[in-house]
Amino acid sequence: MHTLRKLLRGIKKEPMLPVAVAAAIISLFITPPSARLLRDIDWRTLATLFLMLTVLEGFKRENVFVPLLRLASRLRHQVSLGLFLVFSVFFTSMFVTNDVSLIIFVPITIILFRAAGKERYILPLLACENIAAVRGSLLTPFGSPQNLFIFGRSGVDAGGFILYMLPICAISGVLLFIFVLFLFRREPGGKTSIPEETFPAKLPTERRLYRVVYLVLFAAVLFMIVSRTGFWLWITAAVTAAVLIIDRKILLKCDYVLLVTFFCFFVFSSSVSANETVAAFLSKIVAGREYVCSIAVSQVISNVPAAIVLYPFAGNRGALLYGLDSAGLVTIIGSLASIINYRIYVREYPGQGGAFMKTFHAISIIFFLIVALPGYFISLKPM
Repeated sequence: MHTLRKLLRGIKKEPMLPVAVAAAIISLFITPPSARLLRDIDWRTLATLFLMLTVLEGFKRENVFVPLLRLASRLRHQVSLGLFLVFSVFFTSMFVTNDVSLIIFVPITIILFRAAGKERYILPLLACENIAAVRGSLLTPFGSPQNLFIFGRSGVDAGGFILYMLPICAISGVLLFIFVLFLFRREPGGKTSIPEETFPAKLPTERRLYRVVYLVLFAAVLFMIVSRTGFWLWITAAVTAAVLIIDRKILLKCDYVLLVTFFCFFVFSSSVSANETVAAFLSKIVAGREYVCSIAVSQVISNVPAAIVLYPFAGNRGALLYGLDSAGLVTIIGSLASIINYRIYVREYPGQGGAFMKTFHAISIIFFLIVALPGYFISLKPM
């Protein structure tokens, strides 16, 4: 009985993992395992995701973002602080992925607004930060796992990718600014007072070398993504070796659940694609409806797995990507980043999951209804 309860808690904490494992097992009955299945798995994307997750864990351990956070604590108006936090998520998600930006800034938002006695703004701000993470990360190839996957498969250069995503990203940024101002409409001049000791005054000098090394490793991973170098295996080995030498415990903190989830959906996608009957059916359903299909499927299995499953059958990669990057605005299931946001909040406020859901969906769906139509028309132009 105890084992069953423990298993149920694990499933509740990581709901996508059992779905991914079940999908992989079922797919092996559709297409028996073969050497082709192993070849079709995108090992490069898995390696890149592993490196990003590992290096960003190093960033968190070494408090690389503390100078930015100290700056936030000096802001004395709640509107300025709210805009700073939301757009910090918006811009950092372009480089450190949407889930990592939320992991960094959601706890900080809770700490700062709790310290300032403005807790009533925390929930709507977290909803806006979730939107910021989803919409900011869509701009770059490495802003989200689904971007990373599609960029790696598409053959589009980094500049072309960014230019294609720029219009909807810019529209989202302007709209997000309006949303935050509306949030503080009843107290536009409200002030905040945050104690100076909220963040450490200085980072320890003895850890400076570690911070420099992690920044260098991060640059190496970005080079591997953007250049599409054929030496990705060597870079993977070098970055892993460097982490083993300087701080091997970081490897234990990597999000292996996400990696296993990716692997299982790669198995599912490869198996389904190899079956001619199933592949023909999915191609007929998805082709020409990439935008709508990606949003709909993401509400069932989340946008990252949806990217892997739908990509082989998509004719318009741009429409598929726009839909995947909009899916996180519909329900909390639509994006893994949204689930992370929820988990952080309920750890701080146990029993308030219902309040989070109500506020999250009210704000996020309104945003989606405004941007969905422009996103659809922009996505009609292929990437």
